[in-house]
Amino acid sequence: MKKEILVLGGGESGVGAAMLAVAKGIRVRVSDSGPVRDSFGEELNDLGIPWEAGGHNTGRWGQISTVVKSPGIPDDAAVVLELRKKGIPVISEIEFAAQHTLARLIGITGTNGKTTTTLLTADIFRRAGWNMAYAGNVGNSFARSVAEAGQDRDVYILEISSFQLDGMYNTRLDVGVITNITPDHLDRYQYRMENYVQSKLRIARNMRSTETLIYCTDDATTCAALSEADSSIGARRMGFGTQRVPGSGAWIENNHIVLHNPKEDMYIPIDDLSLKGKHNTLNAMAAALPARLFDIRNEIIRDSLSRFEAIEHRLEPVATIKGVDYINDSKATNVNSVWFALESISKPIVWIAGGTDKGNDYSVLVNLVPGRVKALICMGLDNRLLHDAFSDVVPVMVNTSSMEESVRMAYHLAEKGDVVLLSPACASFDLFQNYEDRGRQFKKYVKML
Repeated sequence: MKKEILVLGGGESGVGAAMLAVAKGIRVRVSDSGPVRDSFGEELNDLGIPWEAGGHNTGRWGQISTVVKSPGIPDDAAVVLELRKKGIPVISEIEFAAQHTLARLIGITGTNGKTTTTLLTADIFRRAGWNMAYAGNVGNSFARSVAEAGQDRDVYILEISSFQLDGMYNTRLDVGVITNITPDHLDRYQYRMENYVQSKLRIARNMRSTETLIYCTDDATTCAALSEADSSIGARRMGFGTQRVPGSGAWIENNHIVLHNPKEDMYIPIDDLSLKGKHNTLNAMAAALPARLFDIRNEIIRDSLSRFEAIEHRLEPVATIKGVDYINDSKATNVNSVWFALESISKPIVWIAGGTDKGNDYSVLVNLVPGRVKALICMGLDNRLLHDAFSDVVPVMVNTSSMEESVRMAYHLAEKGDVVLLSPACASFDLFQNYEDRGRQFKKYVKML
């Protein structure tokens, strides 16, 4: 019997991997222990890919040669342990996609700032005219991007989470970036910080002296880990931080970013950066350094960093207050958009939802909410459908009738390490002019806290 690839997980990562397998003429099937979104099921059906949901029927799997595991599935899941016991390789979707492209790869990881850095880097390369795409933990899956583009890309800029790095064994990046490493996802790492740190360092696993690892010299955890790793990481190292760094890199001097290399120094006034705050200054450095390595002109880098705009109202970071992140996802006016938002956040969520219901089917969220959402703030004139859908799966539910009241309630319910997420799943017309008005009111009252 012909061997085939098994994809575990029927979300964006898994479906992307299955699409790429079909594009490369590889036999593939998809299995998910939970539900699969209708849109993903339709894509699989259109491609004639066999798939199952709600459990793994191992008797139908045939002769599996490789398993591509979606990042949300833990390494110690029973099905993963069983497959590895049989000697079957289990890799990440990033690893699988990298096997099927000749494009150069820039990989960006870190506990915080990796999405902003990825989008900033992509914007610089786009303005410079590179045939590029960004993918991974932001945007489309890497595998979907490769399936759709074939070899028609010069460079991929990848946001890579620790879960994705865990399944990378042979992928070799041209440039790797670590924005920082702080405690996160420790339940996936036996509650040992050192395990999580080693996961992040996997971004440089196969790098050689011709490739570059960029890291934040302000971050003591990253610096200590790299010092301990020493010669086991063969990449050239390049630092960025608030203080001057040795050799080529970036730092802050006289309220300017200094981008230094032996050829020439580049100076960017911090006041000219479009994204404000120390953390975004560091993100700007982390994005500019790969661009310099690819010989992108200084004026293009400067233009991008001064004009870049975050996507307003779509998973838009607003502020961090007393250790709580506030995120504006007001553009999520349907259940599918909320599904993506909830799935993308690993921290406990205080979720603000509600508005003018358009006949929403909340059942697709019911299995996603437990363990993620600690409180649901129902903001609207009629919240019955939200209560009907989630009263049995969310520990705390409260009703509010204005954005100001919702934000204040979220402030009292959230604890350090939580996320307050405005992701309404509904239209805005009961209390607001439109979703933009709703999102801007959210930002206004968050900043007043």
